[in-house]
Amino acid sequence: MDIKKLTGPEKAAVLLLTLGEQATMQVFETLSDAEVREISRCMLAIDHIPAKVSEQILEEFALAQKTNTGFFVRSNEFVKNAIAGSGNEERAKKLMEQVSFSMEQLESSARPLETIAMMDPRMVASLLGNEMPQTVAVILSTQRVDHAAKILNHLPEEVQSDIMFRIAKIDKVSPEVLGQIENALQQEIRVVAHKEQHQIGGIGRAVDIINHLGSGADRTILVNIEKTDRILAENIRKQMFTFENLAHMDGRTMQVLLREVNNNQLTMALKSASDELKNQVFDNISERAAEMIQDDLEAMGPVRLSEVEAVQQEIVKIALQLEEDGKIVLPGRGGQDALV
Repeated sequence: MDIKKLTGPEKAAVLLLTLGEQATMQVFETLSDAEVREISRCMLAIDHIPAKVSEQILEEFALAQKTNTGFFVRSNEFVKNAIAGSGNEERAKKLMEQVSFSMEQLESSARPLETIAMMDPRMVASLLGNEMPQTVAVILSTQRVDHAAKILNHLPEEVQSDIMFRIAKIDKVSPEVLGQIENALQQEIRVVAHKEQHQIGGIGRAVDIINHLGSGADRTILVNIEKTDRILAENIRKQMFTFENLAHMDGRTMQVLLREVNNNQLTMALKSASDELKNQVFDNISERAAEMIQDDLEAMGPVRLSEVEAVQQEIVKIALQLEEDGKIVLPGRGGQDALV
């Protein structure tokens, strides 16, 4: 880590990681959402801070404190409060509308990708309608997963799977590419200054977005991805719903699933399961069956973890098939769709 190559947000990230959680919480309370997001992104990219870099950052901060005397202001809040307190409500309302528009223009011209984060998903989908799937994938990867899912829902079904496939395939994107995309969204944009690449996509990101989609949409997307890349589709499925997620099933759902699983499969799968999941299983089978499985587990010798995970994945596939057949509803899937 070279301090000379660090950007302002990256230095702030190093400083706050050095100062600790309590100090960071207090600082974040004074920052805007956009500033917190930017610094947080930089923090997530750091896994080790050399002692020398930490010391240099602290020294630079101390020097800045002495050099930059005076005080900093949040001009947008100051202006809003001043106008609101002018006494003339009608005049204040008109002025606030004009000032708010000016602020939106300034924010938009500075960071288009940040602006998209605050736009209505339908409007964003309309804006991205003519973009290439790869470009849309990069843009959605920079957004909150819930916002990205809403935008995706407003895009044509025939391109949704292609976009999710590309998001899952993204590893890193250079700042030059991000700059080109931002320029395409809006010509007056500051080009990304730092040279490091940004981790924005990947399977985890794809899983997060898919899990926020409406019920049924995930299956369609995964089936279409599977046609192009079976291994990628399988990896996404593994992260979307794991064997341990079964612990959150209600009793009736667990009983439906267990009727499709034989005792040998269940015993092997529970070999590395958490106590929570084991108890959930034992509570939903007969006392005799539970005792037999517990005895078999105690008598079972060492087993390859890969063999156990293979059986667990078979049970997960059974659960997913039961859900697809409409026989059960798995916990934590289907976005925000509530059960009634």
